[in-house]
Amino acid sequence: MKLVYFGDVVGKSGRVALQKHLPRVIEHLNPDFIIVNGENAAHGFGITEKICKQFFDMGVDVVTTGNHVWDQREIINFIGDEPRLLRPLNYPELTPGNGSGVFESRNGERVLVAQVMGRLFMDSLDDPFVAIDRVLEKSKLRSHFDCAVIDIHAEATSEKMAFGHYLDGKVSMVVGTHSHIPTADAQILNKGTGYQTDLGMCGDYDSVIGMKSNIAIDKFMKKMPSERLSPADGEGTICGIYLETNNQTSMASKIDPIRLGGRLKNYMPDNK
Repeated sequence: MKLVYFGDVVGKSGRVALQKHLPRVIEHLNPDFIIVNGENAAHGFGITEKICKQFFDMGVDVVTTGNHVWDQREIINFIGDEPRLLRPLNYPELTPGNGSGVFESRNGERVLVAQVMGRLFMDSLDDPFVAIDRVLEKSKLRSHFDCAVIDIHAEATSEKMAFGHYLDGKVSMVVGTHSHIPTADAQILNKGTGYQTDLGMCGDYDSVIGMKSNIAIDKFMKKMPSERLSPADGEGTICGIYLETNNQTSMASKIDPIRLGGRLKNYMPDNK
């Protein structure tokens, strides 16, 4: 199976970049499944029903979110009716929406996608390790799905890395989101799980994690109420990961970063 996953889409710059470059990714890599983190897609804060449907129209199969999932209040009703839009699994039980799902890929295989949110320097939620264990206890790789991708939306690098090693050999890939900066550690762990600490963002990198730098600098220097953060509007780069899995084991056989457009050095994996 071949799968691509793109990091947090930030504002219009990120949406435009994804719409521009995703067709090239599809043509070159021919992925069986596409995931996008959309939690900053609506002017940097949350996602709307309209934007979510635009992602699906581009060919995206599942949209994940994170701590900004509820920023646009309209999403509260939509997320309960749209299983392809996920929120972190470790929100309290009565929270609308789902934190995981099994979806059919273009080649007919079953893909488990689940997302948890970290707890270091983040909102206090249920234990993400326990939450993912509950999902994996009910459904087993190879028996109930052919590929399993887990997103840990977290601030701390250490928490993401611990989570990746905890799930090594149990799932096909663990990736981090939230920091908006792509890490240079895409790898296959010892027991076969693909891993990257953070996918980065789809947005304008001439910024402070996707936001206009002058506003962010003002907030750091003055430490007082100031203009609300607003997404940078220059040309965006899409950043994500390309995964290939072994058909017999469902473990990662290849993992490579994707960077297209904008000011970062571009990289497209080979399709051999």
